Amino acid sequence: MHKQVRLTLAMMALCAPLGLVACHSGGNTTATAATIPSARVAAAKRGDISHVLTLAGQFQPYQMVDVHPKVSGYMKRINVDIGDIVHQGQTLAVLEVPELKAQLQATVFELKQSQEEIMRAQHEIKRAEALNYALHAESMRLQQAAATRPGLIAQQELDDAQSKDLSSQAQVDAAKAAMAAAQQRAEAAKSDNQRVQALEDYTNVTAPIDGVVVWRYADTGALIQGGTNSNDATLPIVRIAQSQLLRLRMPVPEDDVRFIREGDIVSVRVDAVGRSFTGKVVRFTRNVNFETRTMETEIDVENRNLSLAPGMYANTMLHLAGVTNVVTIPVDALVLNGTEQTVYVLDSNNRVHIRAVEVGLEGSKLAQITSGLKVGDRVILGGQENYQAGEVVSPMLASTQASETVQETGGMIDMKAQADGSNQ
Repeated sequence: MHKQVRLTLAMMALCAPLGLVACHSGGNTTATAATIPSARVAAAKRGDISHVLTLAGQFQPYQMVDVHPKVSGYMKRINVDIGDIVHQGQTLAVLEVPELKAQLQATVFELKQSQEEIMRAQHEIKRAEALNYALHAESMRLQQAAATRPGLIAQQELDDAQSKDLSSQAQVDAAKAAMAAAQQRAEAAKSDNQRVQALEDYTNVTAPIDGVVVWRYADTGALIQGGTNSNDATLPIVRIAQSQLLRLRMPVPEDDVRFIREGDIVSVRVDAVGRSFTGKVVRFTRNVNFETRTMETEIDVENRNLSLAPGMYANTMLHLAGVTNVVTIPVDALVLNGTEQTVYVLDSNNRVHIRAVEVGLEGSKLAQITSGLKVGDRVILGGQENYQAGEVVSPMLASTQASETVQETGGMIDMKAQADGSNQ
């Protein structure tokens, strides 16, 4: 009995130091684990980032023309009405201007008279040239005879022949001058005739473009005032809209103006006719409206069958910017250090490294990294000020998306809601 007690006490004495060592070792392990901070991290992935803008657009005619007559007169006949499709050069209306007909007849008479004067001048030139030829020949014969036989012909006769020769030459020159004057009068008469004829032609009012008559302002028998300049307040005969080609205008908000480029893709949906199609930006004003803080942007839409009417609304989606198959990380991982963008990266031993990166396109949740990271690199999300370079952390991997479409809206048109509102 005593021997067993002594053996038990000896074993307890031997185990006591070992137990103390074991307890001490366990306490250090717990303390060490408690000092390693945890960090929420995400892995860099490969994905896409795109910005799209939804806007309400409105169709406008490619051109809108108010057709004025060049001359004033009474409406003799109008050939079109609202809704009619017209073609360039087609006669829209005919005016009656009696005084123009009288002026035209007068110019025709003046032109004919000037042409007759030209004919008379031509005959006068021929007559004067013939007379001059005869008198010149006579003068030359007398001079030759006098030179052959001196004293045969009196000097007075020689002087008279030479004088007649010179006088006939002057008559030729005068006839040619009269001919030139007659030709100038004929040109003036021709110009005046063309001017009055043009005014007479203006009594036939023609369509300047292909389009649709959207309004008519005059009826048969009405007195129509000629539109001589843009400041006149006179009413046109008709208004024509070029509707076979339409402009779809979209007011782009100021914040998105920097993204707009010619050729940008635009998805269009016209609920009124149940039609969807794709277009491209063809022009924009490069000017932000002071009141609305928007910039007008346009795409051209073919409308040969006239299924779309000017004034209709369309819902559009404008693709502002986008990148595909790029390295992306959550924007929470980015830290601005002065002018440099940095991220806190973990190595294979979960040690923190601060690394500068180049950032491309940013969305609301993701950012494109053009250099500094590769797919699979782990970055700390948020609270980076709590970590130091070289520090070991306990990572907690967060589930994040690889791609993002940032959708902004500048207003959409809900045709159903409008219809419901009008029925209430």
